[in-house]
Amino acid sequence: MNLTQLRYFVRVAEMGSFSKAAIELDVAQPALSRQVRLLETDLRVNLLQRTGRGVLLTEPGKRLYEHAVGILQLVARAREDLGANRDEATGRIVVGLPPSMGRMLTLPLVDAFRRDMPRARLAIVEGLSTHINEWIATGRVDLGLIHNPDANPAIETMPVLDEPLCLVGAARGGRAEASRRAAPIAFAELCSVPLVVPEHTHAIRKLLETQAALAGLKLNIAYEVSSVQAILELVRHGHGHAVLARSAVLASGQPAAFRVQPLAEAALTSRLCMAVSAHKPATPLVRRAMRLLRELVVANVERPRGHNKLR
Repeated sequence: MNLTQLRYFVRVAEMGSFSKAAIELDVAQPALSRQVRLLETDLRVNLLQRTGRGVLLTEPGKRLYEHAVGILQLVARAREDLGANRDEATGRIVVGLPPSMGRMLTLPLVDAFRRDMPRARLAIVEGLSTHINEWIATGRVDLGLIHNPDANPAIETMPVLDEPLCLVGAARGGRAEASRRAAPIAFAELCSVPLVVPEHTHAIRKLLETQAALAGLKLNIAYEVSSVQAILELVRHGHGHAVLARSAVLASGQPAAFRVQPLAEAALTSRLCMAVSAHKPATPLVRRAMRLLRELVVANVERPRGHNKLR
């Protein structure tokens, strides 16, 4: 097994075709096929299933693909770290953002990278916190923001922001109602209204169900929708209420369309954390990106909330 074989295998797996991968890699297709076959022979498994339309990963192929991506990223980071000045942020970094944070932070993050780290290359991926957690553990993502992370020995997390959860409904009275401060609502009251909630793996769903179980209550779930943006659309059109942080409403782009009511229970708080791999040394680029990302969260999420842009 060598790095060339792993690189060829990963590209074939991603393209789903030997011919497309050969064009992308600028190598002859017979040479590409030979290297992948040597890899299969060395490992004594079939990695790819040939079909009439291309290739599919076998179960051993899927496992090797996860390892190979991480290995190739580690090699790239090692080269960048050794080739760069000690304190110079160079190379490529992949940042994972939850959808609500992505809408608020993508533009300022790209602008800041262009201004402060012109020699660095930035890639941004969006996903639920559970997915970003997994991507960091497997090496696909270098740095991420995640909500309420579970304990994971492969991930190192640092708290960035605590946000109280709120009951979000449609502002039927227009902007005047949206701007008026609403009285806190008790959790027992919250359980009496129809809720639009994310899937079971979502951090806020876990918080809600844990609190309901502790209080001996049952949530009134009207709809279960994975996307926070889709949840807000349903709420805006009167199909129920949501329990979200204020930043999610701000990120919708139309906060005046919603009425935000704080929850009386202070324990219902969503914690935003910065996450990196626990097993990889932080490069100068990762360290600079961590400082920058924290500053952007404070400027674009925490300060607007503190200045009562949304009540």
